[in-house]
Amino acid sequence: MRIAVDAMGGDRAPRVVVEGAVRAAGETPEAEVILVGRRQQIEELLRSLPDAAGRVRVEHADEVVSMADSPVETLRKKGNTSIGRCAELARAGDADAIVSAGNTGAAVAAAALAMGRLEGIGKPGIAAHFPTIKGPNCIVIDVGANVKPKPEHLFDYGIMAAEYVTTIRGKPTLDRVMMSVGAEDAKGNELVKQTHALFSGSPLNFAGNVEGRDIFSGKVDVVVCDGFVGNVLLKVAEGVAEAVVGMLRTQLTERLAYRIGARLCAPALERVYRGISSSAYGGAQLLGVNGICIISHGSSDAEAICNAIRVATDLCKKQINRHIIETVRSVKSKSDVKTATM
Repeated sequence: MRIAVDAMGGDRAPRVVVEGAVRAAGETPEAEVILVGRRQQIEELLRSLPDAAGRVRVEHADEVVSMADSPVETLRKKGNTSIGRCAELARAGDADAIVSAGNTGAAVAAAALAMGRLEGIGKPGIAAHFPTIKGPNCIVIDVGANVKPKPEHLFDYGIMAAEYVTTIRGKPTLDRVMMSVGAEDAKGNELVKQTHALFSGSPLNFAGNVEGRDIFSGKVDVVVCDGFVGNVLLKVAEGVAEAVVGMLRTQLTERLAYRIGARLCAPALERVYRGISSSAYGGAQLLGVNGICIISHGSSDAEAICNAIRVATDLCKKQINRHIIETVRSVKSKSDVKTATM
């Protein structure tokens, strides 16, 4: 599986990206990694981070889309950007998936423009993993790709995310729900109410509305919302997780007894920390494009990049998009929901 990685994307690029790519090439035998970006910088780093597996190569791209840049405008004006080149490789069939920790909007725009949409899907959506108290993560879609969706777009998100969970876990999803301000069916804005009606009239296993706090309970597998709500939810969850970890570190060092207890509880605390860290999955999946696209956090470390490449490889092997297309066809033929294109 050829994974094109935006070597210039991220807060600590290109070093951590190159390090993660080399690690992934060594740990994932099925993966060939294509590092895309400024050749001289990447090759200098590779000299200190040797590719023992021999499965890393470099594809040159002059320009970089920064976090402050306007995504679509920058992609058009700058021309040969690292994320744009990754998407072009995928469109040409020279890469099976792309990974980027750079500008999220640029990654979404580049993937959508170059790869196109999957059959039956109106808009792509970003699916993120949220930890739960019961273990298996809840998938929330969308967390930032589409801030003004139509009900049909949200319906598509529910189908895609459910099929994604089924594919990666190897078993059908339990429930999928709409996020609203209350669990009652009548709650929510007009978008939520119209989308609720679409789900209710479909053969999908729809459990109704859910409040934001219930995402972490482990009661449901998939939560659907618009990109504005989802992105705020994602950022708040990240902030709360960082705050809790920070407060624990402060409190556990205040007294000798606490420090002793912390040492005894270290393995459990480490498992909790890894459970709330995004590094385990490497990033979020852009579902709905005709290819595999993993969007990693801007602060990703080498472990996160390595895991993003591993997940991209796994999704390629499991042919996630073929399963999504088949499920979309089946569900829409039974529920008479039209595809929204705008």
